[in-house]
Amino acid sequence: MLKKKVAFYTMGCKLNYAETSTIARKFSNLYYKHVTFKSYADIYVINSCSVTKNAEIEFKHIVRSARNINLKAFIIVIGCYAQLNPEAVSSIIGVDLVLGYEEKSKIIDYVNRKWFLKKKYYAKIISKKTYFPSFSIGDRTRSFLKIQDGCDYKCSYCIIPISRGPSRSESIENILKNIRFLFNKGVKEIVLTGVNIGDYGKNIYGENRRLYTFFDLIQAIDQIQEKEKGRIRLSSIEPNLLKNECIEFLSKSKHFVPHFHIPFQSGSNDILGKMHRRYRRELYQEKVKKIRYLMPDAYIGSDLIVGFPGETHKHFLDTYHFLKKLEISSLHIFTYSTRPNTKSSTIQDNVSKKIQWKRNQVLRVLSKKKYRFFCKKQIHTKKTVLFEKNYHNKEYLYGYTENYIRTKIALNSYNSSIYENTLQDVLMKKVDKDGIMIAEPIN
Repeated sequence: MLKKKVAFYTMGCKLNYAETSTIARKFSNLYYKHVTFKSYADIYVINSCSVTKNAEIEFKHIVRSARNINLKAFIIVIGCYAQLNPEAVSSIIGVDLVLGYEEKSKIIDYVNRKWFLKKKYYAKIISKKTYFPSFSIGDRTRSFLKIQDGCDYKCSYCIIPISRGPSRSESIENILKNIRFLFNKGVKEIVLTGVNIGDYGKNIYGENRRLYTFFDLIQAIDQIQEKEKGRIRLSSIEPNLLKNECIEFLSKSKHFVPHFHIPFQSGSNDILGKMHRRYRRELYQEKVKKIRYLMPDAYIGSDLIVGFPGETHKHFLDTYHFLKKLEISSLHIFTYSTRPNTKSSTIQDNVSKKIQWKRNQVLRVLSKKKYRFFCKKQIHTKKTVLFEKNYHNKEYLYGYTENYIRTKIALNSYNSSIYENTLQDVLMKKVDKDGIMIAEPIN
């Protein structure tokens, strides 16, 4: 039997990577040959994103790329953009099948029923109240494990609650089972991911009908035996949900790495209010100080949005000077993008594209300085690096330390294949011109 070739492309967040990997495993190797997205395939599956307008533009380019490889290919679209606007997605030339949140788990059923013979079909998009368990394995050095989905927050700029639905969580039992499975399969690092992981516990009850919390989850994870084989990392967590008890517990854990990604969005309380964020900048500062006191070498990353409607020059300067003094490690900067059906889309006081771009560049420079300063503080210290696969026979082998510093060691005949997908102690030596730490193995 001639196997059909299937390829996958993931846009957006770590959560999408976890879900793509789970969906890819539904395409059994018995009947399908998995190939890269740049290869000729009979079926292309694109996991879409809708966070920004640019993501939607990029999506159209990805569809065109697939068609350029095989004009007759069957293209399936899943993900947030598919859920949010199936009609628009299905109208794009080349797209054959659009599946929403509920339908993507049944993707093989649609293919087996030969829906691909029916062009321009999109499944009825229904409620987003079920939970689609997922984790990635095999395609990356680390695994992304989904613990939560959806969001009950109503930030004025964010379309995710519309595309992903309300907050809901995986059971602790299933999370622990998946962690054991992944570590026993040789995974060396698991990243706990979701839309709003700090909100973990919705509809998950423990003893005496008490709802579980994120704190309950990390305590349970820290007790399992299999974590001796690897380490555990958190993805993004809201500052108001990162409780002090969690920070204190994580600072003592031997298995959770000292890495925090805490969205900030603006250093102006006025803008934070317009964004409908659930904290003020003083609380954010308190969380950073708490982490730094307990974990001086912890990586603390942040998200920022520039050019939000009504953001004046003073608002931006407030953000810049506040961040300049804050002991964070780097910034992930987004330029505000109007999303349909969000509250901020009705605000008329828009910031020009030119000013948005300038503010973006200023913060990018600040981020590079902060990251370089953070890295230099680690020189002459011992760290543990999870080395990645060497796909291109490069001069160096790359990986990340426990506190998320991009690190490389020079390749030689001894450390190439044996170091791949392993945790190795290294001595941090110096930072190169690209901001990558050069290290030497300790053995």
